[in-house]
Amino acid sequence: MTAALQDLDQQKRALRREAERLRALVHEEHKAKAPLSLAQAGLDFTGLECGLIVSGFYPCRSELDTLPLLARLDSEGWITSLPAVRAERQPLVFRKWAPGEPTVPGVWNIPMPREDAQEVEPDVLLVPLLAYDAMGYRLGYGGGFYDRTLAALRGRKPITAIGVGYSAQALAQVPHGPMDQRLDYVLTENGPRKCG
Repeated sequence: MTAALQDLDQQKRALRREAERLRALVHEEHKAKAPLSLAQAGLDFTGLECGLIVSGFYPCRSELDTLPLLARLDSEGWITSLPAVRAERQPLVFRKWAPGEPTVPGVWNIPMPREDAQEVEPDVLLVPLLAYDAMGYRLGYGGGFYDRTLAALRGRKPITAIGVGYSAQALAQVPHGPMDQRLDYVLTENGPRKCG
C-alpha cells in the first residue's frame, strides 16, 4: 500500500468512528418517522420507469430502514431484491425478495433472501452509508463491498446508485481514492438530493 493510500485509509478509519457515533444519535431521534419519509418519496425523482430491479438493504445497527420504501416499490411494480455477501473482497450478489417474504441470517447476522431465491442484477442500488458529501462520495464500513459491486455493475450497464441516510450525515467532503464509486443521489428523511 502506498503512503498516500495508507494516509487515506487512516483518515477514513478515524472518520468512521465519529460518523457512526453521530448516526446512532440521529437514528434515535428520527428512526420512527424517517423510513416513512423515504417511502413517501419513492423513486419518482430518478425519472426511471417502474419495472426495473432495485436492491435495498435490511437495516443493520443505526442504518435508516429501507423496508417501507421497498414495500411501496414492490406495490408499484418494481422488482425488489436484497444483497448477499459472497466472499470477502468480492462484489455483492443480489437475490429477488419482497417485504414479507422469508429471510435467512447472512454475514454479520443480517437477514438476506434464501439461497434458492432467484439471482438478479439490479438497475438501482440503495446504498447504506456512514457519511456522504455533495459530490456523491460516501463513507462506508471499510469492506469495499459496494464500491466493488458498483464498479462491476457499471462496467456492464447503466446503474443508478442512491445513498440512503440521514441529512445530518452530510459532510463538506468525504476523503476518497481512485476505487471509491460516486453516488448519483442521496435520499434522506428530507427527500432526495442529486449529487455532483
